[in-house]
Amino acid sequence: MKIEYVKINKIKANPQNPRVIKDDKFFRLVESINEFPAMLEARPIVVNDNMMVLGGNMRLKACQESQFKEVPIIKASDFTEEQQKEFIIKDNNTFGEWDWDALANSWDAEELKDWGMDVWQPQEAEFEPSLEPETNYDEVTKEEINRKAQEMAVDIAQRMVKADKKQQDAICPKCYHEFKLQM
Repeated sequence: MKIEYVKINKIKANPQNPRVIKDDKFFRLVESINEFPAMLEARPIVVNDNMMVLGGNMRLKACQESQFKEVPIIKASDFTEEQQKEFIIKDNNTFGEWDWDALANSWDAEELKDWGMDVWQPQEAEFEPSLEPETNYDEVTKEEINRKAQEMAVDIAQRMVKADKKQQDAICPKCYHEFKLQM
């Protein structure tokens, strides 16, 4: 298989393409192709003999958006119908996973984001309850959890009696499940 350049209007998007791209990611793809068009030659659009896309529907759409006149393709002329269907799925399947530690330690987050990657952004942590202010969770024993749960249950019961309520919202200290205590 060899790379050839063809007029973009000769290529047909695959109407049965099982992948979609959302607006934000699509515009990042358009930007990426415009900034680094050599990527298209490294990863040309794969078509069958009828010029229907087997791999690269989103790249074709991005090139059309960017008003490219020609794009690099590879014709998969030797593929049977079954192999074409298999290629469509396997080309879009992500077999590997990102090594987030390697990315965090060896790559610049802003560059990764600029290159179209969804980069993890730390979010402000919500309140995380603990048994004691400086308790290391690895050191908490089952007995300590049960003792604290018992203390909390007694405390809740005492507050309910004082408030003269028949129900009280409670949170399990072990799994943080919310429930109502009935007295």
